[in-house]
Amino acid sequence: MTEAIPSELPEEYRELSATVRDFAEQVVAPVSAEHDRAHSFPYEVVAGMAELGLFGLPFPEEYGGMGGDYFALCLALEELAKVDQSVAITLEAGVSLGAMPIYRFGTEEQRQRWLPSLAAGTALGGFGLTEPDAGSDAGRSRTTGRLETNDSGAEEWVINGSKQFITNSGTDITAFVTVTAVTGETEKGKEISTIIVPSGTAGFTVAPAYDKVGWNASDTHGLSFDDVRVPAENLLGERGRGYANFLRILDEGRIAIAALSVGAAQGCVDEAVRYAKERQSFGTHIGGHQAIAFKIARMEARTQVARRMYYRAAALMLAGKPFKQEAAIAKLTASDAAMDNARDATQVFGGNGFMNEYRVARHYRDSKILEVGEGTTEVQLMLIARSLGL
Repeated sequence: MTEAIPSELPEEYRELSATVRDFAEQVVAPVSAEHDRAHSFPYEVVAGMAELGLFGLPFPEEYGGMGGDYFALCLALEELAKVDQSVAITLEAGVSLGAMPIYRFGTEEQRQRWLPSLAAGTALGGFGLTEPDAGSDAGRSRTTGRLETNDSGAEEWVINGSKQFITNSGTDITAFVTVTAVTGETEKGKEISTIIVPSGTAGFTVAPAYDKVGWNASDTHGLSFDDVRVPAENLLGERGRGYANFLRILDEGRIAIAALSVGAAQGCVDEAVRYAKERQSFGTHIGGHQAIAFKIARMEARTQVARRMYYRAAALMLAGKPFKQEAAIAKLTASDAAMDNARDATQVFGGNGFMNEYRVARHYRDSKILEVGEGTTEVQLMLIARSLGL
């Protein structure tokens, strides 16, 4: 990709989108309603995504990846989210929040240990940032990590604290959670570092899954750490750079969430168009009524604008240029489009839009969190305002 938005995607990207679109319709769609109803994690769908190589899209082949790029991941997320946001966020969090910190900031030993299984989709990693008293203000983190020497003379991190709303943290294939922890004090305040905590470590407890409004087939848990001990070499990145490194991860992740949001918005358009052509009212299909036609036209306009914004942000990122402002605008625009389109699609469907068996009902419940996760709408506005010198 270049900095400019292409009028037509290169063939390899179009082929990827088509492949994931077929997978979404043929494999994901038939089981989405049941997993949503049962609040069950779709292991068979995850295995299918793994076979397609989706978890390895942006990683080099030397680590078991597909040798693609972050934009390829975004295209896959868009196609999956048209059908099922829970499946899309499982992929997004698995790659952007689970594997990407290892790739960006890990030592070569850490990359060799963790990335092959993450890229293969046979393992998932979690991103332990949010705490009960530290959401948007992540600098208020209270989870602590201190270095101690054990009886064998080896240094270990001893971690105490809790995290909440952590995706992919309690599945049968979760391998670890990367945790932000206060590891000291500096002249500027808390020293925050990131530490890899493997699943099953003594003192590391995964709470029961949350009872959520949406994303019911996505795995989300609270976590607690009670004198959890891991080797000193489990430090991820430079000590004291944990917060800064995760801000970089969140900037990238906002582009991915924007892509997912565009998929949700487009899914609502597609469903509304189909229904408006089938549903009869006052002697004609409801799409023949200007009120309905104009509503759907606005939905399409929102979607196309949001898509161009995430394309722009991804292009800047891949070109190695500053993209923080563009990522914030993309996330803001796309999450608004997803929520607005879900509301309008539900209105087009009338009473049927309130029934969970329809995709638009699931999008209505699922889309709200897109205005909250990986930086709230208010945080995006704050970032955009700062970029303007305000």
